[in-house]
Amino acid sequence: MAIETDRCRFLAGVRLGRTLGTPICIVVENKDYGNWAGVMSPERPAEQPVSVGDRLTVPRPGHADLSGLAKYGHDDVRNVLERASARETVGRVAGGAVCKRLLSEMGVSVRGRVISIGTAGVEAGGDFAHPDNIDWAAVDASSVGCDDPQVAAAMRAEVDRAREAGESLGGVFEIWCWGLCPGLGGYGRPQDRLDGLLLGALGSIPAIKGAEIGEGFLNAGRVGSLVHDPIALREDDRGAWIARETNRAAGIEGGMTTGMPVVIRAAMKPIPTLTTPLPSVDVSTLQGTMAHVERSDVAAVAAARVVGEAMAALTLAEAYLEKFGGDSLAQLRASVLAYEGAVEERGLWRRS
Repeated sequence: MAIETDRCRFLAGVRLGRTLGTPICIVVENKDYGNWAGVMSPERPAEQPVSVGDRLTVPRPGHADLSGLAKYGHDDVRNVLERASARETVGRVAGGAVCKRLLSEMGVSVRGRVISIGTAGVEAGGDFAHPDNIDWAAVDASSVGCDDPQVAAAMRAEVDRAREAGESLGGVFEIWCWGLCPGLGGYGRPQDRLDGLLLGALGSIPAIKGAEIGEGFLNAGRVGSLVHDPIALREDDRGAWIARETNRAAGIEGGMTTGMPVVIRAAMKPIPTLTTPLPSVDVSTLQGTMAHVERSDVAAVAAARVVGEAMAALTLAEAYLEKFGGDSLAQLRASVLAYEGAVEERGLWRRS
């Protein structure tokens, strides 16, 4: 919301700008909380007993409202919708920012961009081998998180039309992760496979209904020769090494990183709260009515991409710590450098 400044305060785990190795606690104050302090108070004075009028009993189609009532036996939708709100992702973004900083020490970058909102989007098919081909400064400057100014204008026009019609819109964003060493993840157990971990991480974001590695869904309709990356031999004055000419695999093969950029895409459904609400049922009377209206954006794909960056960073940071360990940044970095040096010495990969 516009009233939120989302300033982070570190309460533990950081001193003079450096982590201490102890758990990090970050607090993000929510100014809108003051408007709901009475309704959502953990305590209620005895002289103000709960009344039927205080309860919200009409669930919104497409939200967690109705399923949450069934799961926990609640009779008030507010017991569900506040925690189910995507506002909870502020914690993920704060934690992801710490992980981004950690990954940067290993030469890893994590960035996201929006590739479609509604029917407006970039052309299908991309070069996943070269993140520098994307104008990341333009992504940050764009109100819709898209680096193509013409596509961004079309996205804004879609949002304007949806707002006038009382509708909401979804879209697709993609997360780029590059500078990764090969061999993160694993194939020995299902829970080791990095593609599964990344897909699950993005799929856990509220309103995400689909996730893919690169062009996973389009690749399902292509022949193998157009999907897999030929392995080539390169040579210079430093010696020979194995490389991939393309990155159709989007950086992951067999559940492990290949050393090429990892690209994950996520599809976000339209926001369920509409200014022209859909039919619903009042659970207290079982009478038909219209769904209640909460404050809502028309489209939140640009914001969701930031959460996607955070979830990718959290997952990749965990993968680095799982593989390389260490109790300090110096130990972790030394282990990574030793591993990368050994892989390069064997000619299996080279950091560009």
